[in-house]
Amino acid sequence: MNLLFRKATPHDLKSLLVLEEQCFTYDRLTARSFRWMISRAHASLIVAQAGGQLMGYCLVLFRRGTSLARLYSIAIASHSRGLGLGKQLLDQAEESARAHECACLRLEVRPDNPVALSLYERNGYRRVAVVPDYYEDHVHALRLEKRILHLRESRE
Repeated sequence: MNLLFRKATPHDLKSLLVLEEQCFTYDRLTARSFRWMISRAHASLIVAQAGGQLMGYCLVLFRRGTSLARLYSIAIASHSRGLGLGKQLLDQAEESARAHECACLRLEVRPDNPVALSLYERNGYRRVAVVPDYYEDHVHALRLEKRILHLRESRE
């Protein structure tokens, strides 16, 4: 499969909403949220595309004045699962955070999502906290973090 990774555009909105519906039962991003992330937010919304079809996305949020980025979401189309796309999107998220000179990437994940949790932990993310009542359905979240830029790298 020949994948293209690129920044999302307003033309991707319909496909992004379909992915949200497919991937998440709660805490879905809305059309308004996606439009904001694409056009105005201090964020990086990267889509994976193959054959003109959206296969997945990752969304990284940045906060001015801090070296911490937040991986807000990764979503993969049901027909694209099991192909290693999660790892590739995670790599894209980390690269985007490094490009913004962020030293750490942080995320929250549901404890009842073993596939995502395994992906993150296999790739060097460590549990740093439990966040109670985090999700819309009152499930707590596991907060994970990874150092992606070391002091020596940031000075070069």
